[in-house]
Amino acid sequence: MALNLEELGIKPVGLDAVRPFAVEGLDVRGRSVALGPILQKILGRHDYPEPVSRLLAEAIVLTSLLGTSLKFDGRFTLQTQTQGPVSMLVVDFETPDAIRACATFDAERVVGLIDAGTATPEALLGHGHLAMTIDQGKHMQRYQGLVELNGISLEEVARRYFERSEQIPTEVRLAVGELYTRQDGDAPVKSWTGGGLLIQFLPEAPERMRQADIDPGDAPEGAVRHFIDEDDAWVEAKALVDTVKDVELTDPEVSVETLLYRLFHERGVRLFDAQPIADKCRCSRDKVANVLANFSADEVEAVTVDGKIVVTCEFCSTAYEFDR
Repeated sequence: MALNLEELGIKPVGLDAVRPFAVEGLDVRGRSVALGPILQKILGRHDYPEPVSRLLAEAIVLTSLLGTSLKFDGRFTLQTQTQGPVSMLVVDFETPDAIRACATFDAERVVGLIDAGTATPEALLGHGHLAMTIDQGKHMQRYQGLVELNGISLEEVARRYFERSEQIPTEVRLAVGELYTRQDGDAPVKSWTGGGLLIQFLPEAPERMRQADIDPGDAPEGAVRHFIDEDDAWVEAKALVDTVKDVELTDPEVSVETLLYRLFHERGVRLFDAQPIADKCRCSRDKVANVLANFSADEVEAVTVDGKIVVTCEFCSTAYEFDR
């Protein structure tokens, strides 16, 4: 029998919004997100190969989960720099709801992976690092955490970030899919969909959060490694999240609230107000003009074509045209 959330007094928030929640019986807090139109808008304006679009969509899902956790006016930026075919991903979130994203890649190398059937996210990223930057404004210090990329997934990146930077036990699930719809006998239309789930173990007693020391990698031979038994509540929470299938995160018919109820109703899940997310870019004609105003005469000449200067935003693809 289908789950009727309205009978339970739960109103689904729909797509393109992050839903914070708490499972107090397991000392867990988290956030879950389902994205649809916003992914289609961002990816639809770029002519990226399918694996690059999928990878960027996954980064957008992760940034949505992390950026909406900011409790102040500011920005959260996820950026990769690697030697892989996709040399850079940038996803930028500005409170309270604005997100934008773009990718830089070597088309020939990406096509080579596609032809070989090996265009996995890990292969596309290759080796390098991922930076997560929190900017609270020009009068506040920026915070940046780095995670090495060495053939690991973005899910694993997030786990390592919280393990090493925040020392908070964290579990993350990300998924991206393609939805095909047909109307009035027309050819199927493809659209992007994605979802994510992040939980963190935050008991009142801090000693329950203890984790094993990070292996330094250069311990002498025979050294005893440091292990700590995980808290039973955290083991249970992770086991529940491990049951989540990709289709549950990407199916628009499975709301965030439905998924959370399926997972945690026996323990009692409490939902908080959702945070909508919007496709918004910070570029403007005035900002571009201010940049061009600082160009030298030679630099202006170099970017002038047929008496015009055209600057296209890499994020939203808006073209700004100026005369010389």
